[in-house]
Amino acid sequence: MEFFIDTAIVEEIKEAESWGILDGVTTNPTKIAQAGRPFLEVVKEICQVINGPVSAEAVSLDAEGMVKEARELSRISKNIVVKIPLIREGIKAIKVLSKEGIKTNATIGFSPLQALLAAKVGATYFSPFIGRLDNVGHIGMDVVRQIRTIYKNYGFKTKIIVSAVRHPIHVLEAALAGADVATMTFEIMRMLVEHPMTDIGLKKFLQDWEKVPK
Repeated sequence: MEFFIDTAIVEEIKEAESWGILDGVTTNPTKIAQAGRPFLEVVKEICQVINGPVSAEAVSLDAEGMVKEARELSRISKNIVVKIPLIREGIKAIKVLSKEGIKTNATIGFSPLQALLAAKVGATYFSPFIGRLDNVGHIGMDVVRQIRTIYKNYGFKTKIIVSAVRHPIHVLEAALAGADVATMTFEIMRMLVEHPMTDIGLKKFLQDWEKVPK
């Protein structure tokens, strides 16, 4: 399973990249707003930091506008994956873009049927928002398992990006469900490597090392 970081803070991306586990980056209008910098400036810099996929979102609500934005974004770098919302106009746009060879991330998805539609029109990725489903009383990871079954049944190449990850257990469950990618904040990615028992064990080893005759 690939690890993407969900942020537009370049310093976080650089730090995660230095660990050797980062495969890609996802952004959205909220993340860009948090960065407090011009959209295109941020996206261009991110593409210079990492060689993997970089998702940047189109904000138009009509297919024509989405396609136009996607074409412009795709010129920034070969890394670019254009995020398109899972609405009817988005489905139309993904169909056009897939024929043009522009990579897409069908986003703000919540159901296996949306995932099926995204795959039928050639989306590169589908992003189910697991944490948001959990927030309203659904078991988000059940959706991931259903999507995995559907894609396997029909040989769809669309990859599943488990999104809106709220904690490390979501990452574990995504891996067990066979998701292709989990995208998470820098904080959650850092939590994956941290464990109190590791800290206790290391402290004990170092204390014992001090007792070794020099």
